[in-house]
Amino acid sequence: VTADLGAGTVMFRDHDLTRFDAIIVKKIAAEYSPLALEKLDLLRFAQSRGVRVFSDPFRIASLLDRVSCTVTLAAHDIAMPDTVITESVDSALDALDRFEVTVLKPQFTTKARGMIVLGRDDAGARETLERFVDRHGLIYMQRKIKIPGHDLGVVFLGGDYLATYARVADPSSWSTSTKTGGRYAMAEPDAAVLDLAKRAQAPFGLDFTCVDVAVTDDGPVVFEVSAFGGFRGLMDACGINAAELYVDHVVRSVSERDSDAA
Repeated sequence: VTADLGAGTVMFRDHDLTRFDAIIVKKIAAEYSPLALEKLDLLRFAQSRGVRVFSDPFRIASLLDRVSCTVTLAAHDIAMPDTVITESVDSALDALDRFEVTVLKPQFTTKARGMIVLGRDDAGARETLERFVDRHGLIYMQRKIKIPGHDLGVVFLGGDYLATYARVADPSSWSTSTKTGGRYAMAEPDAAVLDLAKRAQAPFGLDFTCVDVAVTDDGPVVFEVSAFGGFRGLMDACGINAAELYVDHVVRSVSERDSDAA
């Protein structure tokens, strides 16, 4: 899109997006990066011209950066794996000694891209951390926890629970991501999982979101809250057409606003 701030337009080909009733954000970029935040700002400008954007670009932006998402979850007392965020390699090594095994995660990533599993006894641990901070500017590390071969995608539409699917890991991979061979399956989470997931998504106020939850021996924990995930998992595992339901939600929301205005 091309945003002309002086003219007050946001053009895609021959369409001025500021003349639309609503815009639904399914994906913002093929891969997450700071550039995705700039794209959201263009949608935020369209929003300033009176267009409803689902979900709100400002709210999406708070999730694209893993650090921002994690800090918000921690501030709301959401159970997560032990996490350390630092620029200091020495501090990261201290954390690695406590964690024994950690997962290094880039601030901007999806489907486990760029994540590294690192053990405290691995040769070259310091060098790995130095390379990581040189590339990403920050070390984000979480204790690698034991999960039962799968994690859960708990999906909410308009803040209401919709359904849950599982991502079952390929036996050859530590990650459950479909990018590394994981597959979707139906899931029926218990009340503790649903309660945690609902509390985790609430601070972000998204119209459509998926909360990644793992069940451990000590109870459920949240890995992250996603602004985009859930469509394929719901279709493949549950037979639910999330896109159709999302459009219904948007049309209903826009219609209600128009009725209130009238």
